[in-house]
Amino acid sequence: MGELTRRSFVAAALAASCCGSAKAQNPPLAATRVALKGYDPVSYFTDGRPEKGSSEFTFAFDDTTYWFKSAEHRTLFAADPEHYAPQFDGYCAVQVSRGHKVEADPEAWTITNGKLYVFSGKPGVPIFQEQPVAIAKKANENWSKLRATQ
Repeated sequence: MGELTRRSFVAAALAASCCGSAKAQNPPLAATRVALKGYDPVSYFTDGRPEKGSSEFTFAFDDTTYWFKSAEHRTLFAADPEHYAPQFDGYCAVQVSRGHKVEADPEAWTITNGKLYVFSGKPGVPIFQEQPVAIAKKANENWSKLRATQ
């Protein structure tokens, strides 16, 4: 059996044996993008700051791979990914509200109403904080169209 075929077979077998929601999988078989440039999304909530994750501790959610600094953080995320995952799969919330899908700087962030928002640069934080409800609403409206784009 060729290497690609063997990998495909193993991936299919693992995917078939996974339990739980279709949105949350572990290990991350189908996810190709690493969110937050490898920063641990749980650390924003538990440590009050972004911390680098490790490829040793990963979890896939909504076709995105997340890295964690510890198995404990991965477990917390796996138990409630909707709570810990950044809004808009970790793309800049301000840019999404403007109709653009732009990678975020994981060190430009805020937690508002229990949700993690990240931005393409630190100037995005005060822009968002001036009108968080309006920007989040517009970003949510745009996200359904932008999400499918590359």
